[in-house]
Amino acid sequence: MINVTKPFMPDIEEYIEFIRGIWERNWLTNNGPLVNSLELKLKEYLDAKHMLYMGNGTIALQIAIKALDLKGEIITTPFSFVATTSSIVWEGCEPVFVDIDKDTFNIDPKLIEQAITGKTTAILATHVFGNPCDIEAIQKIAEKHNLKVIYDAAHCFGTKYKGRHVFNYGDISTASFHATKLYHTIEGGAVVTNDAELLKKMVYMRNFGFESFESFASVGINGKNSEFHAAMGLVNLKSIDDILASRKEQAKIYDRELKELRVRKQKLTPDTEHNNSYYPVVFETEEMALSSIASLNDNWIYPRRYFYPSLSGVSYVKKYSTPVSDDIASRILCLPMYHSLKDEEIAFISRILLRVQNN
Repeated sequence: MINVTKPFMPDIEEYIEFIRGIWERNWLTNNGPLVNSLELKLKEYLDAKHMLYMGNGTIALQIAIKALDLKGEIITTPFSFVATTSSIVWEGCEPVFVDIDKDTFNIDPKLIEQAITGKTTAILATHVFGNPCDIEAIQKIAEKHNLKVIYDAAHCFGTKYKGRHVFNYGDISTASFHATKLYHTIEGGAVVTNDAELLKKMVYMRNFGFESFESFASVGINGKNSEFHAAMGLVNLKSIDDILASRKEQAKIYDRELKELRVRKQKLTPDTEHNNSYYPVVFETEEMALSSIASLNDNWIYPRRYFYPSLSGVSYVKKYSTPVSDDIASRILCLPMYHSLKDEEIAFISRILLRVQNN
């Protein structure tokens, strides 16, 4: 069976060494030494000013919204994982969907300004498949209208924009370190910010608002992560260069094998060093996409329709017209990409897709 992704698994003996230390210390959670070590190493790797390790990427989004004290309307993308939208709703705000650019798959900055009202407080944009948004255009709009900017950078570990890790843009960027991600800590996430006061607020929010054992600085929630998850993150971080190199090579093989396939690829934002976290293709028709999925499934290969359906159609949000997102969502397919995927497996997947096209 070939799934769309498979978690990277490090050397088990290295992981066990960390686990032995946890056993000896008997310190399992509550901001333990491995969590602190991971935060420091991730900050160094990402060249980030401030970063907090979280329980997952969804709680990172929710805490980001809460820390910025957002109310009313938040402009966002319909083409993302559902957590982007559900976090807005969960925090009592209203998502306002702006359609995406047909080439980059990111929110279209040319459409943002016309969606701004007196109730708009922020823009929450996703760097789709690790491809940076039009950061300068979004920042210009935000400054003009006094809006906050959150980037859902769940797909972005290893991506750089203009020489900087993409997490370093916006008021807050959020990360996901879920097992499906290129870099993972089994479950996990993070918030990254350049603002020390925002960091302080999120430190409290992550841990129930505790200022001390007997006092509370603010409302909070349990957004912490454990020593076991941090151990996986520390071991996996040692292999990140190898993981990124492997993804880059796999993307090249797909490019070569699928050069005759009639699909459209995502256009990368200029000045981007991409992490190749996904390999999306957009078919000419939805029928061709569905036929391709069926043939791959017949051979125990399971790609994913990331992101289908378009989020502007989910039941608990106000309906918006997002024809570009709806169209791309209906025709897109993310092909298998993971560290242990073999070259011959990529060739096999490619042959099946070409066979469907030529039948």
